[in-house]
Amino acid sequence: MIKVDSVHALAFTPAPSALRRMSRRELLTCGLAVGTGLIVGPTFIAGSGGAWALELEALSPTSVATLLQMARDVYPHDSFGDELYVAAMKGHEERAVIDTQFKTMLEDGVTQLDQLAVERGSASYLATGWEADRIEILRVIESDPFFQTIRGGLVVGLYNQPAVWALLGYEGASFDKGGYIDRGFDDIAWL
Repeated sequence: MIKVDSVHALAFTPAPSALRRMSRRELLTCGLAVGTGLIVGPTFIAGSGGAWALELEALSPTSVATLLQMARDVYPHDSFGDELYVAAMKGHEERAVIDTQFKTMLEDGVTQLDQLAVERGSASYLATGWEADRIEILRVIESDPFFQTIRGGLVVGLYNQPAVWALLGYEGASFDKGGYIDRGFDDIAWL
């Protein structure tokens, strides 16, 4: 479960996770430790281990946290770290910066998720503790453009990452290695 306690800086920890305040100094220390350059803006979300960070320009940290939980619920993989879902969802934040209608659709979708959670007795979608209860909420909106946009973006954004391929046992494309003929074309152990 992901909880939001700040609207300026948040940190994710493995499930069950709680978001916490993170100073700019902590973020830079963690982020630089993994060798990534990072420009810290006024609003960002950062992984507690320094493995990832996302600067926010359009969406609120609460909305992004909700979208990340939704992404984990739509395509659940216990072996995938938050950074893989963040990378998949980054395009939505970038598009929301330049497309106000898209931003409104995302924010309205998050509001709808929260309203449905409240109707079922939770404080919000993020506060809904059981995955099965969150799945019920998602089933209510599965035909909505909001849900389809998130789901469709995840198909490409999540599963087109070489780090995900490695976790799933897929060896990747073979054309740049001479094809599959001499590399076990009939070996489908990854499937």
